[in-house]
Amino acid sequence: MTYLAFHAVFILPPIVALAVWLRGRWGMLPRRAVPALAGIAAIALAYTTPWDNHLVARGVWRYGADRVVGVIGYVPVEEYLFFILQPVLAGLWFYAVLARRGGDAGGSTPPPRQLRRFTPAEAVAVHEGFYTAGIRIAGAAAWLIVAAIGAAALVIGGGGTYAGLILAWAAPVLAGLWFYGGGEIWPRRRACLAALAAPTLYLWIADAIAIRLGIWSIDPRLSTGIAVAGLPVEEALFFLVTNLLVVFGLIALLHPPGDSLRIPRPAVDS
Repeated sequence: MTYLAFHAVFILPPIVALAVWLRGRWGMLPRRAVPALAGIAAIALAYTTPWDNHLVARGVWRYGADRVVGVIGYVPVEEYLFFILQPVLAGLWFYAVLARRGGDAGGSTPPPRQLRRFTPAEAVAVHEGFYTAGIRIAGAAAWLIVAAIGAAALVIGGGGTYAGLILAWAAPVLAGLWFYGGGEIWPRRRACLAALAAPTLYLWIADAIAIRLGIWSIDPRLSTGIAVAGLPVEEALFFLVTNLLVVFGLIALLHPPGDSLRIPRPAVDS
């Protein structure tokens, strides 16, 4: 199987199926849903391109020369396509989860017509409160610790190289997204888990099959060599954190900080 055939078999069908299922349900989603997904895909392409070129240049990740149609830089054309298709797949699944939950995963706010947004002063006051601020700071700090672990693994080198590259690349962005939008992510944590689980598990299976078929491979000298059902733990980590980036990024775009900070519209004296 070629890399292009891998897309045709494993990536494009679920994207088409989700797009068809969502047809007629887009009105249930936030109005920024389409541009937000397009923006996340564009950011993923821009941010992942230099990282993946470095990965291939170092020999961490390899591809079968007879399995790709061409290469730009060090990376196969199909890999650039994957940088776009994976966010679309994960994002559409997230939107399907939102649509099944009525369009907003917060689950506790009254209908919009009964609400008003906080004024900027009110929003700042609430966000500086212990609950929201604590969540944002603690979550961001945790991701920065993960980034430090990744950087340490890179310094040590050897079998920790691939995992270090993944964590040092993704964790700082996750820290920033959490610090920015953790107050909106945390109330939607159940929807986030539902949005994360299915595409991550699916891509784990697809990736294990691709490795078994020889479409790409991981250098055992630069990875731990630990695999579960044929899937290297670093590849499992990659799909987990990249899908987290998609979900956190979409929430940040769809629900900027303070978006859920709404209170009942005050009654008007007659």
